[in-house]
Amino acid sequence: MKAVIQRAGRTTLSVENKVISEISSGLAVYLGIKAGDTEEQAQAMAKRIAALRVFEDGNGKMNLSVKDIGGEILLISQFTLYGDCSHGNRPSFTNAERPEKAEPLYEYVADLLRGYGILVKQGVFGADMKIQQYNDGPVTIIYEI
Repeated sequence: MKAVIQRAGRTTLSVENKVISEISSGLAVYLGIKAGDTEEQAQAMAKRIAALRVFEDGNGKMNLSVKDIGGEILLISQFTLYGDCSHGNRPSFTNAERPEKAEPLYEYVADLLRGYGILVKQGVFGADMKIQQYNDGPVTIIYEI
């Protein structure tokens, strides 16, 4: 399981020209599910994302989590995080989990994050999503379990 976690201001996610989800500030989290990933990995991922201290405190140090600042998470499924370009110019996605197994894990991570008291908005699993994101910092963390 891999996440690209970005500190973000206003971020919107649209499908077919309709805004589906929007956050004003917090984290945009692009989540890739790898073949064979488990619920235990999902639990560890959610715990790390919820506790990640990437927001500045009163002294200008990254010392606060998304929950600490009252921020939101926009959780976006992204199988392309497991794209393999080592054998040519066209990526292979054979390492990504099949949709029927990946979607329940994606939903599970969202539910776990909500369990930490964080407002979580989501994309549409498997859809062609358009995302307008205001990167804050920029701060980008890549976390893989």
